[in-house]
Amino acid sequence: MELGKKIRQLRFRANLTQEQLANKLGIGPQSVSKWENGASMPDIATLPLLAEVFGVTIDDLFDLTNDQRLSRIENSLDITEELPQDLFREYEDFLKAQLGDAKNGRQATSLIAYLYWHRMNTCAQKASRYAKDAIRAAPGVKDCQWVLNRAEGHAAWDWNMSNHTKAIEFWRGVVEENPDVRLPYLYLIDNLLADHRADEAERFLERAGRLPDARPVMVQVYRAHIALARFDEKAADRIIGDLVAAHPEDFVCLFESAQYYAKKGDYAKAIGLYEQAFEKEPRRPRFTDELMSIADIYEIMGEYEKAAETCDRIIDLLENEWGFTEDTGLEHARREKARLLAKARKD
Repeated sequence: MELGKKIRQLRFRANLTQEQLANKLGIGPQSVSKWENGASMPDIATLPLLAEVFGVTIDDLFDLTNDQRLSRIENSLDITEELPQDLFREYEDFLKAQLGDAKNGRQATSLIAYLYWHRMNTCAQKASRYAKDAIRAAPGVKDCQWVLNRAEGHAAWDWNMSNHTKAIEFWRGVVEENPDVRLPYLYLIDNLLADHRADEAERFLERAGRLPDARPVMVQVYRAHIALARFDEKAADRIIGDLVAAHPEDFVCLFESAQYYAKKGDYAKAIGLYEQAFEKEPRRPRFTDELMSIADIYEIMGEYEKAAETCDRIIDLLENEWGFTEDTGLEHARREKARLLAKARKD
């Protein structure tokens, strides 16, 4: 149904004249008449108030299908840094109503998790900012450090705060319930390696490596990380070196090898392999992972201008390959560039 006809239908249902609706919206009655006749459209800023007057959601004004609404929510979460409270509640109510739906239930479950994470991430950024202000004001006082740890994932000294036991038990359960699905094995092994539980990681890697869709390159990458978890750096380096020599054109091999060297602090090798991976990346548009890693490494090395130049490459990628003009990732890259240039001037 066209928007004008929908407004007319909702106005009749609400027993409102065009003049009464216009008064509630703070506009002239001729505007409502033009909407209903299809001569013009409401301004986008009017839509939330229009939905409020009729007691419906903005999506209801456009008669979107459930599939369209799910897609709209996902897109909104992808590009919006902070959702207004009314939009958050609208999305939450719709997604909860879809949880038991045979067709859309799984996607709705995924999206409501994304919705809550989006809100959590927005609040975490604010918590981080104020915690840092409090710490700078009194660096010798221990009160907000734990907030910063939770908000930004800072390292925790106490083992009981830093171990991944809960994550390991969750993924172990998923693996045991789905022994023929490859992806849960990888998350389980990642968390085991983070806690240096190398023997367990190796056992699950053996199982994952026997699955029909196992990826031989990734099996070898994990073998190298298991060797590192056992503090056998020579064996780990040898595995990665042999892998790169055998697969010099393989994007996955190059990218994962770059990650390996970055994690062990061999930054020159990491940058070289990230650059090769970026060049060999088969997908178009390309993702920003390699460039973000390079920028981070340059900052670690104190080469702030090179880090800022890499941010320029990220901006160029987002604008010219992805076609973004306004996007949270694009704005973040611009802010990072400005921050790094400011550090370069101070240096």
